[in-house]
Amino acid sequence: WGVTPNIKLGAYILLSLGKGMLKYRLIFGTLMTFAFIGIVLFNGYFDGYLSGSPASDKPFRGTLVVILVALVMIPALFELSRMAAAKGVKILLPVSIPASILISTSYYWPFFVFTFDIFTLFLALFLMTCFLYQRIRYGMSGVLVNCGAACFSIIYIGLLVAFAPATYVDFGPWHLLMLVFVVKCSDIGAYTAGRLFGKHKFSPVISPKKTWEGMAGGAALAAAVAVAFAVLFGIMSWWLAVVFGVVFAFIGQLGDLAESMLKRDAETKDSSNSVPGFGGILDVIDSVLITAPFGYLFFSFLK
Repeated sequence: WGVTPNIKLGAYILLSLGKGMLKYRLIFGTLMTFAFIGIVLFNGYFDGYLSGSPASDKPFRGTLVVILVALVMIPALFELSRMAAAKGVKILLPVSIPASILISTSYYWPFFVFTFDIFTLFLALFLMTCFLYQRIRYGMSGVLVNCGAACFSIIYIGLLVAFAPATYVDFGPWHLLMLVFVVKCSDIGAYTAGRLFGKHKFSPVISPKKTWEGMAGGAALAAAVAVAFAVLFGIMSWWLAVVFGVVFAFIGQLGDLAESMLKRDAETKDSSNSVPGFGGILDVIDSVLITAPFGYLFFSFLK
């Protein structure tokens, strides 16, 4: 062990691959990665994006992606509800779950055109339903916080995640994969660089383990992944991909900090323990939630 502290730490991390949280991160992270790639690419082949014969009915593209989004969103809402319950707040899941599913998949359904007027109509109807359910189930106690938390859950999870299937439908599977992989690889780069070189705290109050060195490592890996996608699949120029990677690495970390604020308020380390090595579903998708609308906007400008 007569080596520098950083080399010692690197050796320790490598030795830890066979045990503890890092082992589970590696196993379950790999499984989730291959499952996600398989679903998106199979859907791309089925829709015609990858087979060269696009479906004529465009609103029905992305069926498997939409199903995946709906399935992931339900446990995420339950996790958010448990965090709220720690503060004595009730999310009103019988309202927020169907509301979030309808809003998150609204870009898919041909009769749910994702426009401002339809979206605002949905929100108005769900708000009225929140009041009705609150009155029937809980009476007059906690009306403001319960209905407010329900609306927050619909927007935070249902609305933000809606831009993932929207990205697939409008731009194709490679754009969605690029967005998700850039963001998640920035998490990997930030975690690794932070463990190896981290000294200067990035946000000591919200997330004490995050460092500027980790942020730099995350941005570097995200830029490299973005350039690889851009060059291999002709999505954008390489220099614009570098910008994309760096910018979305920062946005992704802000998404992670947003969820950290929720967990700190609820005084819990993870949203749940449903995904070994990661915590909960919400811990896995938090950075993607925030970046999805920005990714859709970025690709829209390119188009």
